[in-house]
Amino acid sequence: MRFCVLGSGSRGNCTYIEAGDTCILIDAGFSGKEIARRLALIGRRPEQLSAILVTHEHNDHVAGVGVLSRRFKLPVHANRKTSLAAESKVGKLFAFREFSTGQRFVLGTLEVHPFAISHDTADPVGFVVDSGALRLGYCTDTGRVTKLMAHLLGRCHGLILEANHDPWMLRDGPYPFYLKQRVGSNMGHLANADAASFVHRLDGGVLQTLVLAHLSETNNHPDLVVEEMRKKFDASSARPEILLATQSGPCPLVDLAS
Repeated sequence: MRFCVLGSGSRGNCTYIEAGDTCILIDAGFSGKEIARRLALIGRRPEQLSAILVTHEHNDHVAGVGVLSRRFKLPVHANRKTSLAAESKVGKLFAFREFSTGQRFVLGTLEVHPFAISHDTADPVGFVVDSGALRLGYCTDTGRVTKLMAHLLGRCHGLILEANHDPWMLRDGPYPFYLKQRVGSNMGHLANADAASFVHRLDGGVLQTLVLAHLSETNNHPDLVVEEMRKKFDASSARPEILLATQSGPCPLVDLAS
C-alpha cells in the first residue's frame, strides 16, 4: 500500500491511496486542476483513480469533488447526511455510492471502514483503509479522541492524524472569539498535545509512518508540533517515521511494508 497527503490545511485537503490496481482519494478540497497538478508531482494521474471518499462537507474537503467525478467518471462514496449537506457545493456527480457510518464496504482491492468522529458537520467520519496485509488510518477534523479511534487506529501501519493548533497561539491569535471557541471545542480540531498523547497511547505496536495533518497556518507552527512529539517519544522509545503535511504541496509518497 502506498499513500500521499497531497495537501492539508484550512485551504484544502486531499490524500491519495493505492493498493494493487485500486487508487482512491480521500477528500478533494482543492480545484480539480490543482489536484491533477499535485498528482503529477508524485507520478500519478487522475485517470488512474477508482473513486473519491468524502469525510465531511466542509469546502476545504469537497471543493474539487464534483469536477473530478464528472470529468474522470469517478464514483463518490459518502454517507447520506454528508451527501445531502455537500450537494450544493459539489453539484452533479458521475455516480454516488452511499455508505453507512460504522459499516465496512469493499472498494476494489481495498476494504474501507468509515467510523464516527467529532466535528461540527452533518455526519463526519474517519477511515481505516485495509489492503488485506496493511491498514492506513485517516482521521482529521475531530475535536476529541475517543475509545473507538484508539481501537481502530491502534492497529494501523500508517496513520494520518491532525495536529491542528497550539492552544496558546489560538488564544492569543487573530481569530474572533467565537471561532477560537469553535476550533478549541470538542467539535472542532485537535491540539498538538492531544494528537501527541493519542499517538503515544496507541498500543498496536505496528505503526510505521505517521503523517501529522491539518496544521493551522495561523495558530500553529511545525516546530511546536515536532516539540510535542519529542516530549512523548524520548530517545529510548520506539517511534514511527513522522512527516508533517503542508498546505503548499504533497508529502513524499509513502510505501508501507507488510
